[in-house]
Amino acid sequence: MTDVETRHFRGRDGAELAYREIGEGRPVLMLHGFFTTGTVAWLRSGHAARLVERGHRVIMPDMRGHGDSPKSRDPADYPPDVLTDDALALVEHLGLTDYDLGGYSLGARTIIRMLVRGATPRRAAVGGAGFEQLLEASGRGTGFRHVLENLGQHEWGSQDWLLEGFLRKVKGDPAALLLVLETPVDTSREQLAAITVPTLAISGSEDEPEAGRELAATLRRATFVEVPGNHISASSTPELGEAIATWFD
Repeated sequence: MTDVETRHFRGRDGAELAYREIGEGRPVLMLHGFFTTGTVAWLRSGHAARLVERGHRVIMPDMRGHGDSPKSRDPADYPPDVLTDDALALVEHLGLTDYDLGGYSLGARTIIRMLVRGATPRRAAVGGAGFEQLLEASGRGTGFRHVLENLGQHEWGSQDWLLEGFLRKVKGDPAALLLVLETPVDTSREQLAAITVPTLAISGSEDEPEAGRELAATLRRATFVEVPGNHISASSTPELGEAIATWFD
């Protein structure tokens, strides 16, 4: 199932961005996290297959600077909140009106921005979104920045070393990814509290679950679920996929 046709759409600035889709039925747009790709996050993890089995059409873009989407090294191609612009452009490109939204980490925070900016899915699911990362988005990602700026220097077997290995595996471009880190914008508590879309907030048991609970408590119509793992390992657990699929059911 990982060998899925790559399709393209244009972002609002004209960039030709990549996405894949599988299944038939109710559309669900799934946004991956930083460093990874739609294929790795949703297809190889088995999460997409679980959704397809339950009657969903799963749409998985590679966000700007990732996967098969452009990896420009021009800062002008990474204006504030551009990942949200891209995701909203894909919704428009596909003509989605009755759909769901799901995402993890950077993808989850992008979904929150979509909701703030007027996206109207039936339901949303956000995993590993954090809370302070939403309120004060600028300048975040220091751990990833450290990995990207010190390639080849990380201690063997360390988390940074593993992340560098993953970066090479997915053929990530460090220069482009550093520019992606400059794009998030702050979201206020008032903006979060104004979101009316029913939202599932998911956190790993070793990934500051109190932040997920605070997010769920701030959103107007939200439910919190805890799954095993830290920020990285939780993203591929069956429990995460099951929580998302059950929520969309």
